[in-house]
Amino acid sequence: MQTPLSVAIITRDEEANLARTLNSVRFADEVIVLDSGSTDKTLEIAASFPNVKIFSEPWKGFSAQKNSAIEKCSSQWVLSLDADEELSPELQIEIRTLFTADPPADAYLLRRRNLFLNRWVRHGGFYPDPKLRIFRRHAANFAPGARFSERPVHETIAVHGKIETLAHDLIHHAYPDLANYLEHMDRYSTLGAELLVTKGRTSRSATAFYWNVLVVPQLTFLWNYLARLGFLDGREGLLLHLYHSAYVSWKYAKAWETIQRPRPFFQPRDLSGTRPAHRSAPQPAPTSPIQS
Repeated sequence: MQTPLSVAIITRDEEANLARTLNSVRFADEVIVLDSGSTDKTLEIAASFPNVKIFSEPWKGFSAQKNSAIEKCSSQWVLSLDADEELSPELQIEIRTLFTADPPADAYLLRRRNLFLNRWVRHGGFYPDPKLRIFRRHAANFAPGARFSERPVHETIAVHGKIETLAHDLIHHAYPDLANYLEHMDRYSTLGAELLVTKGRTSRSATAFYWNVLVVPQLTFLWNYLARLGFLDGREGLLLHLYHSAYVSWKYAKAWETIQRPRPFFQPRDLSGTRPAHRSAPQPAPTSPIQS
């Protein structure tokens, strides 16, 4: 007997991506689209798919928004997707086959194929980039339901139970142009800095400041571009790792800036137009925002 599957997606102004994503999950029993104030054709596109249920809520942060979408799913099994992701045809077949019966594991990692400037980034730690995206909401041993951890960025799913990895790829249309990438890195570095501040890592000493703002970014570039063979991804690989190292510097610099200001630096603001770069536990450091 076919096991029901729900898909959970959060959106805001995703008209450029959403149709592609929804086309890849037409086989799902239901798709929950939780929107946070789209002003483009996102809701019109979502409404054109018969298996989609649309909800609207104010932006609460990445983790809270995704958890809210999960709670609206009626199936025991959930596939959580970002609006700029799609299931490859091979992965669609694999998932449909898996759900012809009750899946044997409690959660499944998906291999993610990241695209940067429309090129598949195969090296530098960006592939296979496993992400935990399919999970049983409540494990067989009545463990707590699967939820995203409360973090401002790089949120991850907390699951209790057996985890396996599927063989085919989830495709991530991450950054089609440099303007989009640089805008997101500015936002992600602010969120990353906020996380550093909560951990007390504000580079107060001169040694820590120069190490984190200058040396760590250079080491990050050398590690990803040379040691992890990022140079094999051509010009796109060079740009990706160069600007990612800049993101690392910005993150530490913004964290340091908080202790230089007489007023709070981090103010509540609407970041719902961005997508997270979740890196799951199996992935090696350093975490990259594309692996959101």
